[in-house]
Amino acid sequence: MAVPLISYLYRESGLLSVYSTGRDAWLVIFARSCRMFAYGSCSLILALFFAELHVSDEQIGLFMTLTQVGDVVMSLFLTLVADRIGRRRTLLGGATLMVLSGTTFALFDNFWVLLLAAVVGVISATGGDFGPFRAIEESTISELTDQRTRPDVLVWYVTMSTLGSAMGTVAAGRAVQWFHESRGWTLLAAYHVCFWLYAIMGGVTMLSSALLSDRCELQKDSRPSVDTEMEMEMEEEGEAFLGEADDSSVKRDPPKSTFAQISKQTRSVMYALWFLLMVDSLADGMVSMSLTAYYMDRKFSVTKSALGDIVSVGYFLAFLSTIFAGPLSRRIGLVNTMVFTHIPSSAAVLVFPYPQSVAATFALLLVRLGLNNMDQPPRTALIATVVKPEERTAVMGITGTLRTVASTVGPTVTGFLAGDDRFWIAFVVAGALRLAYDLGLFAMFINIELQHRHKPSPPQDAEGQALSRGDEHGRGH
Repeated sequence: MAVPLISYLYRESGLLSVYSTGRDAWLVIFARSCRMFAYGSCSLILALFFAELHVSDEQIGLFMTLTQVGDVVMSLFLTLVADRIGRRRTLLGGATLMVLSGTTFALFDNFWVLLLAAVVGVISATGGDFGPFRAIEESTISELTDQRTRPDVLVWYVTMSTLGSAMGTVAAGRAVQWFHESRGWTLLAAYHVCFWLYAIMGGVTMLSSALLSDRCELQKDSRPSVDTEMEMEMEEEGEAFLGEADDSSVKRDPPKSTFAQISKQTRSVMYALWFLLMVDSLADGMVSMSLTAYYMDRKFSVTKSALGDIVSVGYFLAFLSTIFAGPLSRRIGLVNTMVFTHIPSSAAVLVFPYPQSVAATFALLLVRLGLNNMDQPPRTALIATVVKPEERTAVMGITGTLRTVASTVGPTVTGFLAGDDRFWIAFVVAGALRLAYDLGLFAMFINIELQHRHKPSPPQDAEGQALSRGDEHGRGH
């Protein structure tokens, strides 16, 4: 009884798909987990570090803004050229910048030196993955998987990164407390230790990137599409995002231009999705976790420890719920999974200001956090399905950039709406925007999976049976 149950859980949880995809997928997931560990530790201490340096609030605000601008610009540029210069080289270069930035913060205390290192390097000021890594890694996973295994592998890519971020936050807090209180170090010295840890995690990311095989690159082998006539029409249209496209219906040749090119048909699909995702990101920025914590503190005067505990429980629920995104996608589809798991989270944001008890408000917060990440793996899988393989890296990079830009506008909108003690309006507007995103996504994309616009024909064995990408390339090394 125990063996069949374990086998069932192993298969349904998606771990079988991760294993069969091979070593490259394991390395990508491991690298992001280490990176998010570093980002989580950095986000916890960064503002405290600058406060210990007696940096003004205005300069801290300038640092946060310029760091995010630098991350967005670098991310957009690198994702547009990654398939040309090589995904592994791009990831290796980004990890090198991460090491250099962490080392600079560990050795120097001058604000302008640190600002330069953050803008041209890779430092996460908010704990989010805004650098060049995520889009390239998601495109790489899409390259390594097929439509059957892709949602499962992306689920564990998101799940393990969430766990890494949480562990990094805990580790940084414990390390600072231990060095400062038990060893008698100054707070500044304890913070420097955390930045050394950041640099070490960057080194681990470098090593993981260096160990990736050429399977992670854009492949040039022949992969006829399901709808050859549609591909021929796309070739005739020939318009590109940054010039004339050179789409081939038979071979996925490397792009001839330095920058990635995006066909007219892909853009016709992505324009609508980009708009909806920007609406969702604007709403998330309006009621970010820091603003939500501030609102609850003002409304209920809850202790910081109680608030921290409930947020931690919420993130743990998100970790658990994301595991089920893969099995759910297989049963009800990618779009249905995105919509039906996100609607309860959106509704929780909409009604968040109405409860007058701490318990009811905390319950809504748990619903919001616990279900908020379940749409991420199917969203990436959906993009990988409707976008041509040679366009994935660029499209995912542009998607991340637009979402980041929209998110940064959110707090400004909240500040405008929250004047004269009307903070609750921001939650109502944000919840309504999130629900508009959910319903718009369902209305516009519910049938997109039936088209499989750029689905490659699966390779077959001698008996004509379809093989998975893991069977095609081997189960790893």
